[in-house]
Amino acid sequence: MTDIAILVGTESGNAQMVADALQEVLEGMEHEVVLHEEPDLDEIDFANRDVVIVSCSTHGDGELPDNIIPLCEALQEQQPNLSHIRYGVVALGDQTYHQTFCQAGKDVDALLAGLGAVRIGERFEVDACTQPLPDEDAREWVKGWITQL
Repeated sequence: MTDIAILVGTESGNAQMVADALQEVLEGMEHEVVLHEEPDLDEIDFANRDVVIVSCSTHGDGELPDNIIPLCEALQEQQPNLSHIRYGVVALGDQTYHQTFCQAGKDVDALLAGLGAVRIGERFEVDACTQPLPDEDAREWVKGWITQL
């Protein structure tokens, strides 16, 4: 059994829907899961955490959702050592915006890696144009992802 924090960055609710699906699957596999809908650096307690999944949508011109900006800014300012963290990223975007497709998820991925965290597996990129049911696709992704821990 693994203790997993799921961090949500959402504007329209799609990343939240994905996070809820991830939580359901992981809890069904007997993992302990805490969902952070308004991720806060102190609340997440990275020092005592081993595994994190980020479910993050992109909006505007490749921007982070408003609810995850404070966390990302705090991480950039404080620069904690996250080398003990293993993480996964589900990045949501729209392929018609090819220059900024899944940019927010990519940015959070780069931030965590830059602080020493180790991504497990590939970043799962969800295209709103070709994947109309992102929560169902994410359910399948997380089943494979969790076996890589």
